[in-house]
Amino acid sequence: MRRDLDAGVPDAQWPSGIELSVYCAELAPAVHQLMQLGQRDGGGRVPRLDDWQQWFLSDPEYDPALCFVACDAGGVVGVAQCWTSSYIKNLVVHPRWQGRGLGRVLLLHAFKVFEQRREGFVDLRVLENNLRAQRLYESVGMYVVRREMVAE
Repeated sequence: MRRDLDAGVPDAQWPSGIELSVYCAELAPAVHQLMQLGQRDGGGRVPRLDDWQQWFLSDPEYDPALCFVACDAGGVVGVAQCWTSSYIKNLVVHPRWQGRGLGRVLLLHAFKVFEQRREGFVDLRVLENNLRAQRLYESVGMYVVRREMVAE
């Protein structure tokens, strides 16, 4: 799916109790745990922490300034992991924050950052059967640009 940025992006209104930071090594275990939790619901798998962190840090499109981490008093509750190619690799929200606007605000924040970097659009991939995610993405102005068959 794609979100064009030429029409502008509204400012993100963060929910009360949420603090935003960017990825750092100290957050790695908590971010990794949230990614694993998200993959259980969305399919796929996350490698063990050391392998995941090495893969993450060695990717040529990795920039810690583009991995947005939302925390509440209980810890990491949301992650938008973006690549330098204006691509959202992962968006995960902890179940206790789902349905409360955190995924939406993480997306809007990512769009705003890419807009400031003078990118024309932001892309992501979503499984055809992940209707909840598709509705979220459509609600922030994303639309389908291409469909691909996925091997099961």
